[in-house]
Amino acid sequence: MTSGRLAAARGSWRTALRIARREARRSRRRTLLVLVMIALPVLGLSFAAVSYDMSDLTRSERQDRRLGAADAELRWTNLGPVTQDAWGDSSWPVEGEPTARTRPVTADELRALLPAGSRVTRIRWWMPFEARIGRHIEALEARAVDLTDPLARPLARIREGRAPVRPDEIAVSPAALRLLHTRLGEPVRTTDGAGHRVVGVIEFPDNLGPTVTLAGVAPEGPPTEATWLVSVPGGMDGALADRLNAQGVQVAARHPLPGRDTFTDGVPMPDAEETSVSVLVGGLGLLEVVLLVGPAFAVGVRRRRRDLALVAVAGGDAVHLRRIVLADGVVLGAGGAALGLLLGVGAAFAGRPLVEQYLIQQRFGAYRVFPAALVAIAAVAVLAGVLAALAPAWAAARQDVVAGLAGRRDAPRPRRRWLLLGALFTVAGTALAAFAATRTSPTGVLAGVVLGELGLVFCTPTLVGALARAGRLLPLTPRLALRDASRNRSSAAPAISAVMAAVAGSVALGVYLASDDARSESMWQPGLPPGHLLVQLVNRDVTPPPTAGAIADRIRAVLPGATVVTVATPDCARPRGTDDYCAAQAVRPPEQRCRYQPTEVVPVDARRDGRCTETFREPNDISLPALVDDGDALVALTDAPPDEVSAARRTLAAGGVVVTDPRKLVDGRVRVEVERGSGGASTGRLLPGYVLRGGLPVDQLVLSPAAARALGLVGTPIGYLVDTTAAPSDRQRERLADELSDLVRVSVDMSTARPPSDQRPVLLLLAVASGIITLGAAAVATGLAAAEGRRDLSTLAAVGADPRVRRMLSLCQAGVIAVLGSALGTLAGLGSAVVILASLNQRYADSWPVEPPYPVAVPGLTMAVLVVVPLVAMAGAAMFTRSRLPIERRLD
Repeated sequence: MTSGRLAAARGSWRTALRIARREARRSRRRTLLVLVMIALPVLGLSFAAVSYDMSDLTRSERQDRRLGAADAELRWTNLGPVTQDAWGDSSWPVEGEPTARTRPVTADELRALLPAGSRVTRIRWWMPFEARIGRHIEALEARAVDLTDPLARPLARIREGRAPVRPDEIAVSPAALRLLHTRLGEPVRTTDGAGHRVVGVIEFPDNLGPTVTLAGVAPEGPPTEATWLVSVPGGMDGALADRLNAQGVQVAARHPLPGRDTFTDGVPMPDAEETSVSVLVGGLGLLEVVLLVGPAFAVGVRRRRRDLALVAVAGGDAVHLRRIVLADGVVLGAGGAALGLLLGVGAAFAGRPLVEQYLIQQRFGAYRVFPAALVAIAAVAVLAGVLAALAPAWAAARQDVVAGLAGRRDAPRPRRRWLLLGALFTVAGTALAAFAATRTSPTGVLAGVVLGELGLVFCTPTLVGALARAGRLLPLTPRLALRDASRNRSSAAPAISAVMAAVAGSVALGVYLASDDARSESMWQPGLPPGHLLVQLVNRDVTPPPTAGAIADRIRAVLPGATVVTVATPDCARPRGTDDYCAAQAVRPPEQRCRYQPTEVVPVDARRDGRCTETFREPNDISLPALVDDGDALVALTDAPPDEVSAARRTLAAGGVVVTDPRKLVDGRVRVEVERGSGGASTGRLLPGYVLRGGLPVDQLVLSPAAARALGLVGTPIGYLVDTTAAPSDRQRERLADELSDLVRVSVDMSTARPPSDQRPVLLLLAVASGIITLGAAAVATGLAAAEGRRDLSTLAAVGADPRVRRMLSLCQAGVIAVLGSALGTLAGLGSAVVILASLNQRYADSWPVEPPYPVAVPGLTMAVLVVVPLVAMAGAAMFTRSRLPIERRLD
């Protein structure tokens, strides 16, 4: 009995697939439309999967790039015996703490540990290299390797010229050649004044960025930075590796060394949170594809209702009708998957050089595909086709056979259960997203959004029907468009839902990003008055140091009218060692200190305790420690009013200190404590003080030179403060660093009034993505509606309708899809964002220290695009529609 049913089902599916294949050939335009919509995401996913598989090097490929033609790579960084893993990626001492080498390894020392006849060559994989181009300095990565040695020759490919062999010769990568604006044979000068001649263009497969190759005779460096490639007669075996490990040498061979642990080399286990988010995002993408493809299947079922009715008359039941329609999804899903996979794999192979050069900046491994991923992608594509055909299949199984034979179309009856189910999903999704937001769970928030959008999809057909009934008051053309959308809900509702889902996601994410940007801006605290510069010395051991006057002249040449003052920080007058340091800070009196730490769970009363209320925020851009100054830097440091600066100068001249927190001043005195890095108890003294109440709201301490001496400190210059008349541009800051580069190396930092991050590119990308989906859905649904409504158009022509009616009808049909979908999506996105932001604010309501709430900020750029896109869709539908109404022969 069971075998008979299986045979019948197999035969039924075989027949259904044959019918689907024939129908696909008959309706070529609709078939091509579905294939393209399914193949596009498959193309993108398969391109990414194949590119990833080629970029994920095998162990053999990684060892080839690491060893060249050698048998093993040796690193002698420890003086005591070590043990290591099988591949030589890590090592650790056998007993106790590691004892690092302090003297570089020589080739003779290494050969003494190896069998007779062994060959060695040294490599330094990373070295600093700073080239001077005019007054501009470029920092590049450099490698020291003798590429004339047969052991190291396979490590790189010489594209032009030859490998460097002398200390004053270099070879560069193509990217470095462009960056340095040089050519073969031309000199390149480094910051230390040395000259190097470019003798070759060399490419390392593991780094296609700007790289410089030095000869193997480059200066010695720290022992930890040198590795040795060795060729051993008979190859590297376990016994030799044991002897080398006993001397502190780490060994990496082409094959795993026996008797050692082999750590997992495969793909690490994915994080559960990231996996859940990826699955949900993939589910959203699948839902979007299903909603976009669904109208094509719905129109196909309506055009075939007579054929399906004949199947029912011939004895086919509802199961057979569903299988015939679902077979369309299987055939077109498989066709779209095959087309997408073919194009994706071909694009990955053809675009391989571009991805290598501009995305990952290293060469791929062998040409290969990702079979498991491609099978999964193809299965998802077939699933998308089946899901898109699912609703039309159920509709085909329920159609009236007599109406189908007569060619009549009956408006579908609204089913209240879908509305109730949609409302339930929407409420449950909103509640889940709000709850997850209070727990800062991205997975929960995304799951709630997906559930809510699915609920809105279920509600859309009922809403379309309600709007059609309300459209009786509209003029003829929009009334016809609404009536047509109501009669063809199986095609109109998925298109509206697709637009709604895309717009809702774009608006919700856009509002969150805009709100987060507004919150970050409200929390932003510059460390200096906005527009002021800190020119900080990179190397403070320059001998002789440049004079402040020379530095100021160079700065004023770039920034006319700027005021330049030297910045000095307190340091130990008598350091106890090379690692000793001194840090000074002004402290509150004990009765003014908060008894809670920010990381502790505190009662709500702490939020109302004035001692726990922070009047200052930590700087977000430039954070300066305590300074030693006689008052010249106060204006550039705080931008305080002139009368306060004058009073502060008098206090500093009297040997006092200046603070910005009034709670640190008691009876005209401030307690300053000094902490030493060498350990020991902190020391402190009460010193005369003054409070700057105006200016920048940043907690700051300025010591006079006399106060620093009293605390056992001395001022050490770290750079210069520049008070500018206007905020310098990026080009001016670059030019300033270049102008000072021949005197001293500096870094130029500017304090800004707002955070440097800008969400406009992300918001624009979101709006463009949702706009493309809106245009696509509107175009597809309008085209399908036009193909389906040819009889209605011929009737309009027969009763004398103006030819422009067709253009207006297409415009209104596109407007129903685009405007209704965008409006629903905007409302859903705003609602989701408001719920999530309110939940986050509730979570921060009782936090301590006090966190500012998220404001509800609506991104104007996103909203503007979402308003313009429906208008573009309507105009495009009217423009590309022929105004001549067709006259067709009726079939009934």
